[in-house]
Amino acid sequence: MQFADQMIIDLDKALRVVGGAVVSSRPNPATVLAETALSNAEKRHSAGLMRINHVGEVCAQALYDAQARFTQSQQLKQQFAHAGIEEEDHLAWTAERLRELGSHTSLLNPLWYVGSYVLGSIAARAGDARNLGFVAETERQVEQHLISHLEKLPAQDAKSREIVDQMRKDEIEHAEAAEALGAAATPLPVRGLMKIMSKVMTTVAYRI
Repeated sequence: MQFADQMIIDLDKALRVVGGAVVSSRPNPATVLAETALSNAEKRHSAGLMRINHVGEVCAQALYDAQARFTQSQQLKQQFAHAGIEEEDHLAWTAERLRELGSHTSLLNPLWYVGSYVLGSIAARAGDARNLGFVAETERQVEQHLISHLEKLPAQDAKSREIVDQMRKDEIEHAEAAEALGAAATPLPVRGLMKIMSKVMTTVAYRI
């Protein structure tokens, strides 16, 4: 594929992700659950947490797209594409839940996407083992972050909790797949920096 054609495809994908024009390949796991009564404060809190999760999925799309774009391994390209489809499910589910809660996605989604695409490009150019290591570490941190959200979400907000729990299960599988393909351990300073960046993102995305 010509470079210009690939750039057009990448740009189209970025616009669809940032603009919210994505559809899930799997049914939303919360669809079968009835909506429960939430106070205004509980709705705002659930929406803030789900907005964080939506931003995380915007970042995941950018990371996987960049990592697939710059790796030379066809096996890795296929794995990133597969994981990216499941992450797109998460993106659609969290956006739908935000609408149900009467809220909105992050106004800074273009910034989150561009920053994550740059990080994914750097990881891919570091070699396949480190690229996979970055995926595994990212997914492990996301898993812990989702566990914390299951603790923070209102107990009666079953729909949000069901979505988050399915996301958690998928992230575990993505991390395990990366490790099985030969992920290298991510250096401690890099893991620490990733946690700091995640903290900044979650703090901002909860409100904006």
